Amino acid sequence: MMTFSVCCKYLFPLSVTLMSFSRCRSQQPVKLVKDTVTVINDKPIAASDTAGKPPLKNMFGINAYEWNFEENPKAPNDRNHIYEENMAIIKSFSAVRHYLNWNKLENTMGNYTYNPTNNGSWYYDVMYERCKNSGILVLADLKNLPVWMMNTYPEDDRDDENVPAYYKADRSKPASYIDQARTAFQFAARYGSNTAVDPKLVKVDSKPRWTNDVVNTVKIGLGLIKYIECNNEPDRWWKGDKATQTPEEYAANLSAFYDGHKHTLGADAGVKTADPNMKVVMGGLATADINYVKRMIAWCKKFRGVKSDGSVDLCFDVINYHLYANNGSVFTHQRASTGMAPELTESGRVADGFVKLGNEVKRPVWLTETGYDINPESYQHAPAIGKKSALLTQADWTLRSALLYMRHGIDCLFFYQLFDAAPNNSGQYMTSGLAESPKRRPAADYILQAGKLMGNYKYVGTINADPLVDKYISDKSIIYVLTVPDQKGRTVDYILPVAKASKINFYTLMPGADKMDSKEINVLDGKLKITVTETPQFVQFSTN
Repeated sequence: MMTFSVCCKYLFPLSVTLMSFSRCRSQQPVKLVKDTVTVINDKPIAASDTAGKPPLKNMFGINAYEWNFEENPKAPNDRNHIYEENMAIIKSFSAVRHYLNWNKLENTMGNYTYNPTNNGSWYYDVMYERCKNSGILVLADLKNLPVWMMNTYPEDDRDDENVPAYYKADRSKPASYIDQARTAFQFAARYGSNTAVDPKLVKVDSKPRWTNDVVNTVKIGLGLIKYIECNNEPDRWWKGDKATQTPEEYAANLSAFYDGHKHTLGADAGVKTADPNMKVVMGGLATADINYVKRMIAWCKKFRGVKSDGSVDLCFDVINYHLYANNGSVFTHQRASTGMAPELTESGRVADGFVKLGNEVKRPVWLTETGYDINPESYQHAPAIGKKSALLTQADWTLRSALLYMRHGIDCLFFYQLFDAAPNNSGQYMTSGLAESPKRRPAADYILQAGKLMGNYKYVGTINADPLVDKYISDKSIIYVLTVPDQKGRTVDYILPVAKASKINFYTLMPGADKMDSKEINVLDGKLKITVTETPQFVQFSTN
């Protein structure tokens, strides 16, 4: 089913991957970085302390494709229904980042199809409606070039991850991205919340492909999509100039995509032109470079100006980057040799920088790709630790990544990805699946279980650094999450103060189960002794 040509990540053979990294300044892994944690006094928390903070469930997004929803191995030609066995897994997550290939929407220039798509016969209306009804947020990531645009490049330079403009177009000009901006308008007009879009501007290809074929019809304001992302990893340095945009070039691209460059590109260009309420997420940065975003902001100030309140007229509603925890460095292109526990990497420090910038420009920060392979030959693999298998390490580090990014103020997190891109393949990101149809892996088990227990709880602080003891609240209920931030099977005895509680509920994660194991424990003198492990544990009690 899956081939390298449709995987969202680094779309080249492993030999090319190795060549790309051979250009790095050093092949030696960087030193470990211990995460800096701010420890607070454990005191009563007021409701105002959680104002504006995301609930834990915001950290439980997943990257996926339309075939994950609609490709049924028992009925491969029936794509207008959801494959329920996979949907049962998808419902473990709070959000889906949908890799939406532009060529699916506009297989031939100016002819838009959605339900079904002329390319692939996928039913997006069916998929998006089911997600909304299931309470799953969808981030539609409109990415890659359609074939008719890609073919303007010389044959040796054709790649559907090239910059989304015609060959030799002036990439510094918003007008060079008008075709993508028009597709974004059409998508937002259909799936956004604005029912007042001029029908004369909305187009579909309603021609049947064969006798008795299902035809596309115009639909406006379906209210199924709130967030859309403009391309994926515009700074993809490993593919060279044809696929890599400078911050200024991407800002020009994004300005066209956002609102038709302040509505100068016509009545049918840009997301906001169709639906002012739809939020535009900038493409996740592969290099996690905050300076890239700062240069985009500078471009916006110069070419989009300043609003009446003195703020820059930005062409994105959400800041977005990618970062995988390992012993290499994406900043210096130092190749890793293994994935690492998130707390032992620069993940927290990088998040702090993005969140600080987000606060300055009043924009939330999302991280839409992180994760671990299970194949031991991948440089992004989660290793077996002691008696713990790679699958269990992947599960630990996945949940601990969610907890780390809550500590550092990230607003939304998506893991890469639902199923393996290429099972048993040793390449990076090929075996990052959190599930394997028709069942969850332990990583998805842990997310499901944590979501059920405390998905609506909000983080209020960390009362101890090693072991980590994070405090979450919801109304009058408190949950402490305890974790040893290490990767060698270490345990630590810790005495947890639980105020005046005489009883607590103690929860432990259970691979293969739908919910955690729970025990009610009597407490003496307001203290609970716990042997903390590298797998998070949970203590819950009420302040009533």
